[in-house]
Amino acid sequence: MSVHSRIAQVAVHLPPGRQTAQAIEDRLRRHSPGVRVPARLLTRLYGLQERIVADDGDLPSDLASRAVLQALRQAELEPGDIDLLLFAAVSADVQEPANAHIVASKTGLTCPVFDVSNACNSVLNALEVADAFIRCGAYGRVLVACGETLSRLSRWTLTGPDELRTALASLTGGDMGAALLIEASPEPGIIATTSMANSAGWPAATLFNPYHAPGLPKGLHIDSDRLLASFLGLDTQAKQWLKSQHSDPNTLGLLCVHQPSVPFVHEFCARLGVPSDTVVPTFHRTGNMGAATLPLQLALATEQGRLRPGTNAALFGLASGASAGVILINWTTPRPHPHQTTPTRHATPADTNGGNSRANRPNGAEQHPCGEGGAGGRRGRQVPDTGPSAPSRTRTAPGAGPSEAGR
Repeated sequence: MSVHSRIAQVAVHLPPGRQTAQAIEDRLRRHSPGVRVPARLLTRLYGLQERIVADDGDLPSDLASRAVLQALRQAELEPGDIDLLLFAAVSADVQEPANAHIVASKTGLTCPVFDVSNACNSVLNALEVADAFIRCGAYGRVLVACGETLSRLSRWTLTGPDELRTALASLTGGDMGAALLIEASPEPGIIATTSMANSAGWPAATLFNPYHAPGLPKGLHIDSDRLLASFLGLDTQAKQWLKSQHSDPNTLGLLCVHQPSVPFVHEFCARLGVPSDTVVPTFHRTGNMGAATLPLQLALATEQGRLRPGTNAALFGLASGASAGVILINWTTPRPHPHQTTPTRHATPADTNGGNSRANRPNGAEQHPCGEGGAGGRRGRQVPDTGPSAPSRTRTAPGAGPSEAGR
C-alpha cells in the first residue's frame, strides 16, 4: 500500500508584545534625525498597523520550542513519539550547531534533527523534505519547528534617503513561533509539491554574515523593486503547474501565501485571478513573519472554521533569492483535537524533561485572531517606543506582486 503524508497538527506561539507603525516611525526619526520619514509611511506603503515583538530574552529557539510543546500537547504525543525534527526559519540562535539541536534540547526530543534554510520559504521546503522522508519510509512522524525574531533585523540608524529605501522593509518584521506535525497517512494529505528559482535575483535582499563576509554592508538590505522584479515569471510558472495538477485556484477552499505587505497580497491574488479574501490576512496586525507566515495562516484558518477536514488548499511560498514554491494539501482531521488552537496556558521548556516538481503517487465571519480573542489570546501589551521589545510583564496564551513593499 502506498504511503502518503499529511499535516496532522499546527500550532503557533504569538508573543504578547506589540509595536505600532507610528511607534516604529517615531523611533526611526529619533535614531536617524537627518532622514525625512513621512507620516504613516509604513501604513501607506505596506499596510502595516502593528507588528508582534518578542521579549528581549527570547531567542528563536524559545519561540519555536513553545510552539513544539503546544503541538505535542494538542496531538497528545510525547517527545519520544517524534522521529525527526526540522528547524526551518530565517532567524537562528547560532550558525553552529544546527538550531534544531537547541529546540530538541529545550523540548525533550531525542530524535535525529537538522536545519532547513531557504529564507522565507524555509518552512515550505521543510514540508517538502518531511513529505519525501515519510513517503520513502525513512520516518513516520516529523516535526517542523520555526522561530522568527525578525523585528531584531530593523535598521534604525540611517544616513540618507537611499538607505531609507533599502531599510523600510526591515522595519516590518515580526516575531513568533510555529510548529507543524507531519505524519504518515494511507491517503494523501500533502497531495503535490513544486519549487522553482530565479537565483540571479539574490542581490535584491541580503543579510551578509559579518564573520565570513567582512567589508560588505551590515544589516538587512532589501531593494523592494529589484526583489519584486525577481519574482516575475515565477507566479506564471506556479499557475502553469497548478493547471498541470488539474487544480483551479478558484475551486480551492483556502490559499495561504507569504505576506511581505498588504499590497503584495492583493496583487498576488489579482495575478492568480482569485478574490483577496481567499487568503487569511495576517500582515497588517503581525508584520512580516518570514517562514512562519504559512503555518500562522493555517492555524488562523482552522480557528476561524475556514479549514475543515476535506478542504483542499494551496500553500504559496515566495522568498528572496528568489525562490517560489507551491504545496497542494487536503486538510484532514487534526490529531486529536479538531479546533484546539488556543490552550489555556503555554508550556515552557522547563515543563518537560528534557524548479523540481513532483506529484504524489496515486494511491463564516472572520475575527482576526491577532486582535481580541484570537490565536494570540487577548490583545498584547504595547512595547514602549524606546525599543523594539521590552521585558514581559504578562504572557499571552499561544494560539493556534508588485507594490512598493515586499520581501
